[in-house]
Amino acid sequence: MVLKAIKESSVIDIGIIGSTETTVQIKKALKSFPNFNPVYLTVNSDTNIKDQVLELMNNVDVFMFTEQHLHHFFKKHIDFNIPVHHVPLMGTGLYKSLFIVKSLHGLHKLSIDSIDQQYVNQLLLELEEEASEMHVYKQTSNSSSIDEVFQFHKNNYYTNGTIALTGIQDVSTKLSGHNIPNELVTPTNQDMIVSLERALLATETRRNKESQIVFGIIDVDNFQKVTEKYSSEHEVQLLKLQIQQILLDYIKHLDGHLINVGSEEYLFITTRGIFERETRGYKFLPLLKDTKNEIGITLSLGVGFGQSAAEAGTHARLALRQSKELGGNICYIVREDRSVIGPVDITSQIQYEQYELSITDAHLLDKAEKAGMSAAYMAKLMARVKRHNKIDYTAQELASTLNITIRSAHRILLKWMDAELVDIIGEEKVTYKGRPRRIYRLSFINEEYINSN
Repeated sequence: MVLKAIKESSVIDIGIIGSTETTVQIKKALKSFPNFNPVYLTVNSDTNIKDQVLELMNNVDVFMFTEQHLHHFFKKHIDFNIPVHHVPLMGTGLYKSLFIVKSLHGLHKLSIDSIDQQYVNQLLLELEEEASEMHVYKQTSNSSSIDEVFQFHKNNYYTNGTIALTGIQDVSTKLSGHNIPNELVTPTNQDMIVSLERALLATETRRNKESQIVFGIIDVDNFQKVTEKYSSEHEVQLLKLQIQQILLDYIKHLDGHLINVGSEEYLFITTRGIFERETRGYKFLPLLKDTKNEIGITLSLGVGFGQSAAEAGTHARLALRQSKELGGNICYIVREDRSVIGPVDITSQIQYEQYELSITDAHLLDKAEKAGMSAAYMAKLMARVKRHNKIDYTAQELASTLNITIRSAHRILLKWMDAELVDIIGEEKVTYKGRPRRIYRLSFINEEYINSN
């Protein structure tokens, strides 16, 4: 019984969507993947299977489209909640097709669809065909039909004398029916195997992360100040009950467990898969807005990911600190690698950002300490500056970048000048009578960091 349970848990259901020909081909490649349990959906030119794909999504762990145009179409029309992959036409299959066209017709004039033009150019160089004339089909609507792609190749053949290179079986069939020379680009068995390996890796990684513990800390902003508005302890207790009820309702959506560890702090535990789905990929958190609208208080949230409960809890506390530094009513996440992402709410006025939590440059840390900055704040500042791709600012521009007042920006700049973190490099004349604005260079951020990925 134990061996049977282990075997069943290792099986990964994969939805295979494609034409009859490519489906037959991928069945051969799947023989090398005993962990995959395939479910097939065959697509013809006159088939509408959107509803079938939606239904199948609830019963498989991953999708594999055998043709790129199908992948493109369904990604536009369906919001997938599982990994989606396709077999790209950029491996040995494309090289084989180009070699056939060169042997039969030459590669002087081509019309192509479903294939990356840059990759075709690269292979043409290898085939010593640098001077090829290429006409590329560009999709202009959300659902380009087979007929539109066919007409593109047909028009180019009669106007420019091109040879069609297509990744769509139905297009190739129609072209052949009109005696228009074409070559259907199909992935080789090796291309299929590489794509299936990627799908397997992504699915297993996702499964591991889906069950990962997520630790969250919820803190009521300025709780003592909030309670001062109430004249009796009875009213304060009623407020606490309201807060707890709202939190319980939300944590129920996360299938999580809520713990009240004090008058103003709560802990919750859930899993990463549920948290990602309920927050729509870290972009949706109605709890903040609902709490503010219903009882007039704001919350700060810190969420931690980790390989253990202890690590996740530590990261949650670090994330809460980031939320508090920004004034509350916001949520940030610290991941396993101690990188920070957030805010977890698309309605927030603060721009979504991602940065490393720690800085290892001892000299820079020493200067930051002299200026009264924490390493986390320094990292956050560097991330925001990098996003704007500049290191020279007036006080007004810096205030806007950091989302602080101009007065605070002037105060910070003075501290940074004392710590030799910034230099004055010039002045900006605003009006004829107005006082010129100083331009400061953030000398602790070099241009290499700005231009790095």
